[in-house]
Amino acid sequence: MKIKLHIDVMMAKRKMSAGELAERIGITPANLSILKNNKAKAVRFSTLEALCRVLECQPGDLLEYDTSEGALEDSNLHNTG
Repeated sequence: MKIKLHIDVMMAKRKMSAGELAERIGITPANLSILKNNKAKAVRFSTLEALCRVLECQPGDLLEYDTSEGALEDSNLHNTG
């Protein structure tokens, strides 16, 4: 996956548990785990907005575009065009 989420980094900076964050942004702990572990295929803007509001950060603090070979090869596996 070329896009990585750094939710765990911001949670550590804010000294916030996963359970507390999930509750405050209105998603299940299981869905937060999917986001934290970079297993999500998409993120709703409303979820990103809630993450930024609760973690007091900008989208760029949470998102990273990964240009490493492994990330590019993995994303090409899903490219059918």
